[in-house]
Amino acid sequence: MKTFITRTITALFFVAIMLGGMLYNEYTFFLLFFLINFFALKEYFKLVRLIDPEYNEISPWHKYGVLVAGCAIMMAFSGPNFSFGELSIGEIGWVTAFIFILVLPLGEILMSKNFTLKFIGYSLLGLLYVTVPLGLLVDIRVGHQAGSLMESISFGLYGVLIPLLLIFFIWINDTMAYIVGSLIGRTPFFPSISPKKTIEGTVGGMVLAIAAAGIYGYFWGNDLLYWPHWIALATIAAIFGSAGDLLESRLKRMAGVKDSGKIMPGHGGFLDRFDSLLVAAPFAWIYVLLFVFK
Repeated sequence: MKTFITRTITALFFVAIMLGGMLYNEYTFFLLFFLINFFALKEYFKLVRLIDPEYNEISPWHKYGVLVAGCAIMMAFSGPNFSFGELSIGEIGWVTAFIFILVLPLGEILMSKNFTLKFIGYSLLGLLYVTVPLGLLVDIRVGHQAGSLMESISFGLYGVLIPLLLIFFIWINDTMAYIVGSLIGRTPFFPSISPKKTIEGTVGGMVLAIAAAGIYGYFWGNDLLYWPHWIALATIAAIFGSAGDLLESRLKRMAGVKDSGKIMPGHGGFLDRFDSLLVAAPFAWIYVLLFVFK
């Protein structure tokens, strides 16, 4: 009972922070995902150190420099929107990221006791796995500027709605997969990675999430976003979100841990909460760029 109460309180607090940060304005949206990126990166590097203990031998310059690079890349994705005088956060981010990504390998060669290219690879993979997807969400929110007032209103609405829908569809897919799997799940999906997942639950969650998105989008959401986009985003969330969940489960199994972190009691860490989003976001960004922001 105590565990249930803890999980419930944590979940409500988490939802309130997410909705507040995403909906209040573009500044809070950026700050929210900037912080998520920072803590998720730290959890990723912790998993890598458990998977390959040799990664503990990287120099302090490398250890902290890659976190700075990740934060700088997030700043770069904000574009020209947040300015201080003649400089924007985006411009500062691009310059800082460029410098650190170029200098990090040199610093590792000079300062590391046991230099190997795989250390650079682990760090770059972390930036690709965590920072770039979250940066693309920021780009959807603030990266599209339009000329006329009506276009600005339209793009502003899409910038808020699309990331929100993507997260919501991931949640529906996970919830429906759990319910269907509990009721009729019999066939293991990837037993070596996630023993509790079943094919019936995974497929059922996808179908119900896509169906719910299509029905709601067609009858009630079409004025906000053309209803086929609801189906497309739900499909992306269901397929690639499930892949993201399996990917993080694989990393945790290799590291020998149950959760990526303990910052959210009863719910694990940042990677545990956003693993599906990290894989789904790039595909959503591509779809939005090709079919929505055109």
